[in-house]
Amino acid sequence: MATLMTSWPDEPCVYERGTTELDRTITPELLDHYIDTGCVHASEIALVKSGPSLHPDCHQTKGRTDPAKLHKHYADGYTIRLGNLQRVIPFLTDASHAIQHETGYSNYLHAFLTPPGSQGLLHHWDQQMAVIVQISGVKRWQLWRPEYPSPMREYQESFRVWNPDFIPKWEAAGPDLEIDLRPGQSLVLPRGWVHNPHALDSDERSIHLTFAIRERTALWLTEKLITSAIEQPEFRRVILPSKTRGPELAQQLRQTRTVLVEYLEALDIDEIADIVSKAAVTELEYTT
Repeated sequence: MATLMTSWPDEPCVYERGTTELDRTITPELLDHYIDTGCVHASEIALVKSGPSLHPDCHQTKGRTDPAKLHKHYADGYTIRLGNLQRVIPFLTDASHAIQHETGYSNYLHAFLTPPGSQGLLHHWDQQMAVIVQISGVKRWQLWRPEYPSPMREYQESFRVWNPDFIPKWEAAGPDLEIDLRPGQSLVLPRGWVHNPHALDSDERSIHLTFAIRERTALWLTEKLITSAIEQPEFRRVILPSKTRGPELAQQLRQTRTVLVEYLEALDIDEIADIVSKAAVTELEYTT
C-alpha cells in the first residue's frame, strides 16, 4: 500500500499476500454460510455463466434471496456474485473504511464463487482499479491492454463502446498477460485493462474478492470546486428559453464561463482543501 500512495500502477501486478487476517476471517465456509442463510440481499446477487446475468427472479422467491435456487444454478455452472459485502459483513466494512481513510478513495467489494470448470463474466473492462484477492482455488486471468485510456463513468465504459469484433480480435492475438491467481495472492488490475477471468481448466471451485477502488480524478476536484457556486445568485439565475439555442446560447455560454472563472479565482483554496479532504474519507458513492 505504501507504494500505491505515491505511484499509481498502469500495469497489472501480482502481490504475494500470504495468509492475513482477511484470509482467516473471510473463508469459503463463511461465504457458503451467507448463501445458505440468504443473508445477502437479493438485489446484490447475480448469477452469471459465460454471458449476461440471469433474471433476478431466478434467485429470488417473493423478492427474497432463495438459497435453494442459488445452489441449483451453482450446480449448473453459474458463478454466484455476492455484491457490496462491505454493507453486510462488519470485518469487510472495517476493511473498506480503512482503505478509504488511508487513500481517500471510496470503494466497494464483491465476492465471486465460480464452480470448477466454469466461467462467469466474459471479456470486459472496468472504469475503476480493482484489487483481486484470491481466497480459494485458482482463477486464470487473461489480460489485454486497454482499448481506451482511463475509462470512467459514461466515458468509454465497455458496454457503451462495445464492438462485437473485440473478442475475436483479442482471441486471435492472444492475451498480453495470463495469470493463474492462487490463494495468498492479490492482483492489482488498473482500470481499462480487458480481462477474461475463468476456472475452465480447474477441477476445484474458485472464490475471490474484488475490491473496486473509486479513484479520485481531476474531474472530482473540479466538481468540488464548483459545489458552492449554487450560493452565488448569478449561478441560480434563470436562462430564458430564447437563450438555450442558436447564437444566443453561445453568448450565454461565454458569459457563464466569465462568471465561472471569476468565481474560481475568488475561492479560498485552503478552505476548499479542508472540505475536500474530509469528503475524500467520508464520501461513499462517488464513481470514477
